[in-house]
Amino acid sequence: MSLLPCLPHHEQLLQTVCSTIGAFSKWIDAAPAELSILPPLVDILNKGMSTSEDTAAAASMAFKYICEDCRRKFSGSLDGLFQIYHIAISGVGGYKVSSEDSLHLVEALSAVITTLPPESASRALELICQPVINPLQELIQQGDQVLQQVPARHLTVHIDRLSSIFSNVKQPEVVAEAVYRYWPTLKSIFDQRAWDTRTMESICRSCKFAVRTCGRVMGMTIGAMLEEIQTLYQQHKQSCFLYLSSEVIKIFGSDPSCAGYLTNLIQILFSHTVQLLRTIQDFTARPDIADDCYLLASRCIRYCPDLFIPTEMFQRLVDCAMAGITIQHREACKSILSFLSDVIDLPNSSDGGQYRKVINTIILHRGATLTRIMIAALTGALPSGRLEEVSYVLLSLSRVFGENMLNWARESINLIPPQALTDAERLRFFNTISDAASGSGLHTITDRFGEISDVCRRNKTVQDLVQSALRPHDLTFTVVPQQM
Repeated sequence: MSLLPCLPHHEQLLQTVCSTIGAFSKWIDAAPAELSILPPLVDILNKGMSTSEDTAAAASMAFKYICEDCRRKFSGSLDGLFQIYHIAISGVGGYKVSSEDSLHLVEALSAVITTLPPESASRALELICQPVINPLQELIQQGDQVLQQVPARHLTVHIDRLSSIFSNVKQPEVVAEAVYRYWPTLKSIFDQRAWDTRTMESICRSCKFAVRTCGRVMGMTIGAMLEEIQTLYQQHKQSCFLYLSSEVIKIFGSDPSCAGYLTNLIQILFSHTVQLLRTIQDFTARPDIADDCYLLASRCIRYCPDLFIPTEMFQRLVDCAMAGITIQHREACKSILSFLSDVIDLPNSSDGGQYRKVINTIILHRGATLTRIMIAALTGALPSGRLEEVSYVLLSLSRVFGENMLNWARESINLIPPQALTDAERLRFFNTISDAASGSGLHTITDRFGEISDVCRRNKTVQDLVQSALRPHDLTFTVVPQQM
């Protein structure tokens, strides 16, 4: 390491030297103090950032590694680190660091700030945020028209850096102060760019990391954030608002002081979503909305069931899920199936017994239709790659609803014509569901369902026969739920 500064600074060699410094960052941290090798190595990285894009990429990555692994050695040299950071982020001064590689420098400084005492960390965080926030504030000051027309990348390059800061500075109180300080800037971007998916995804990701890092010390800002996203979702239906809400539910779902905010949030987001997702065609057209909606619904079941399960909106989401089970989009389909599994399993969880009556009533009214859709999914309506998720829902239905489930399954299986299933295959199908109700494990049941699934998919003619008999896309739930 002590020989590296003596090497000539040819571009290719310099790139290799920078990568070597990064690779040995842990060794550098453990080196004896008397060697004093860190300052000259930082000088090499500084040179790498101004030589070429390739050397700048290697130097930025190495800078990240040594700041993460040697973070405590930098506490007395913050001025030099911030000078490097500001030059690189501002794009002036001869550095050739790309916007993507600049994120490594953001992570590097964030790691060092994490080690500082709160008072010093607060000032350091302000310094690291200034070259990120200032360009955004300058755009805002030019007026709403300019902010609405500027290309998304002119905003997201800065917002993504802010995301990295909020994610990597592990000082909740200090970050919460910064989020509160910069919220007016973020709100202006929310208000003027809510139509712009790329910008909204970037700013929601930034808020997500802020929520994740700060947790319940976010204070008043979280209320303002929730009001913002629920208002904008009604107008623009951006799926990232649902995703951000999932993170909020995870952190604040069990906080009684937030119950009012969260109840209102859940009602507004879900009521507008179910209006968008009425048929399988709606789900197919908006898989991102479907995915994030049911991720949020599952979070509500896990973290604030008391705010969600007793509501009429919960029943509507179950019906909505039934309409979308056979969506071909992998992640959206998995989210819907996971939601249904969570619903069925909740009464048997440690704290879920109080919801048994509500959930049993809902499923009993829908059981025959739900079972028919799930059997259709198993036998060809969904790709075979969904086999385990579908099997788990059928397994859960069998264990919880026993004889009722067997009757529902028998009705559905008997619809499949003899050209597709022989009597022996039909009996084996039914017995598999019966065994699931009796306690057979998921792995065994999945394997046996897989055999039936293969039989029903053995050629297109057979698969079409099965799906025509079960008609999963045509089924609608028409029974009016009982008042509970």
